[in-house]
Amino acid sequence: MKYRVYILLLLINCNFFAFAQEVDSILPELTLSKIALINQTDSYITFPLDIGNMEPLMFEANVNPSFIIRERQDSKLMAVLTPQIVIRMYNEASYPVRTPSYIPQVSFYYLAKQNNINNTLSIFGKIAHHSNGQDRSFYNEDGSINLLTGNFATNYFELGILKSSYSSRLNAIKVLKSSIEVHPKSWMLEELEGSYSSLRWHNSFTAFKIPFGNSKSSQRPHFSLKLETNLMLDQYNDLDFFDVDRINAGVTFYYHPQFLEDIGFFVQFYHGMDYYNIYFQHQLDVIRFGIMTEILRF
Repeated sequence: MKYRVYILLLLINCNFFAFAQEVDSILPELTLSKIALINQTDSYITFPLDIGNMEPLMFEANVNPSFIIRERQDSKLMAVLTPQIVIRMYNEASYPVRTPSYIPQVSFYYLAKQNNINNTLSIFGKIAHHSNGQDRSFYNEDGSINLLTGNFATNYFELGILKSSYSSRLNAIKVLKSSIEVHPKSWMLEELEGSYSSLRWHNSFTAFKIPFGNSKSSQRPHFSLKLETNLMLDQYNDLDFFDVDRINAGVTFYYHPQFLEDIGFFVQFYHGMDYYNIYFQHQLDVIRFGIMTEILRF
């Protein structure tokens, strides 16, 4: 009788491990390069349908290609070069494009831990420059900020972790991010000191719905959801520590229809400081719609 029980337990264990291996073979592998692409901002262009207090735009475009540098595909250490540019065309006479944001950056990623193909822990660091390509005085004669031609420039670094996991209930890959962004005083314009936050805590949650079918066909996710928060921790603009103006928050829902190859549609709600270079003192509450290039494939 005991031998029959042992044999039964052995068969159950064999079936369990065989099933686990079968699941792992079906699920797409979340490589370090894919983790890096999830952390990088996607390229997008908005429609002139914004709802909120942003100035009327024809569009906002984020041009953000990623150039991956690695020794081989399974490398645990890699770098990503990104010449990011953000452009706004205003819905005014002659449709001007004012003071684009130039944010060139280099990021480094290290795969610290991998329990299986989708449960990973990665460490990343980033060095970036943010300017608007202008060289005139930061202030107007009346003391207001010169939004049209005023010089804006800062440099910063960011350090953080990325934790990924797979949800069998949702059939989705989830990625959690937490990082600290620092703008040293010697790296930023003197005019920004005391009015521009130099210490920020980023957190985000991203979920990608895995496409049905054979994962080896390298499909794009049909749905994704991203929740982001950014808390300014230092003293600036004489804000209290619990002032709501210290919080930036965003929710982005992305849908990639099967009949489109390279782009999909997104809707985003954003609350917080205007991220468009010298416009940083504006507070935004806006809902935006547009198209996005989802380069990530599973």
